[in-house]
Amino acid sequence: MSSSILKLIRMDGRVCLITGAAGHLGRAFASALAELGAALVLVDRDAIALESVVFELTRKFKTPVDLICCDLEFEDQIKAIPLAVESRHGKLDVLVNNAAFVGSDTLQGWATDFDHQSLTTWRRALEVNLTAAFALTQACKNLLEASGHGSVVNIGSIYGVYGPDLSLYSGTAMHNPAAYAASKGGLLQLTRWMSTVLAPGIRVNAISPGGVSRGQPQEFVERYVARTPLGRMGHEDDFKGAIIYLATDLSTWVTGQNIMVDGGWGVW
Repeated sequence: MSSSILKLIRMDGRVCLITGAAGHLGRAFASALAELGAALVLVDRDAIALESVVFELTRKFKTPVDLICCDLEFEDQIKAIPLAVESRHGKLDVLVNNAAFVGSDTLQGWATDFDHQSLTTWRRALEVNLTAAFALTQACKNLLEASGHGSVVNIGSIYGVYGPDLSLYSGTAMHNPAAYAASKGGLLQLTRWMSTVLAPGIRVNAISPGGVSRGQPQEFVERYVARTPLGRMGHEDDFKGAIIYLATDLSTWVTGQNIMVDGGWGVW
């Protein structure tokens, strides 16, 4: 018997855990799932920013929103997350591994040329972008399996699939760290690996965003847009459709996939 689209898309009674929830994409994912009725557990290490997201969502949507302040570089803090979720909600239906180590221009050994990228920042990036996703999924496995709707969505990147065009960054202070690309590429392969190992009880998929407009230098934006078929950089709302599809029953026969949301960047 077929189900209506509205029934497949609703998230009432379901619990979604989102890491990196205080960031730009994390906020968009949380808003999209809250609008569909999901209860949210939002994880980030920035407590003040996280409280701001919770306030915003509870004011806009009539759905429970909890927060967990956690640094995903530490194993003991990761292991405490599913215990808190089970204590507060008794279940978990969706895990969105969105948190990412993106560094900054001031972080030594990160936003620099290949010769000067450091092992310290390499290890930190892999710890957050890859190891934490593995560890948290492992820790949440039993809860997700018991839900009957278990779905893991890993947030990758176009740079986990393609090599960087360094000419885009010429004349700017921007760089493309190897650790970010390697960690995101590893996350996408982990997605495929987990999709078979955790089946049939848990589906595991990924979303790989293209470049999102964040006030980058004009010369970078112009170059980026010139090689993007849809003629612009991304916005946070561009990713809501993909997260809704993979988190809800719209995609109950989809696993091991990576949805490229990049304006067509990878077509050429």
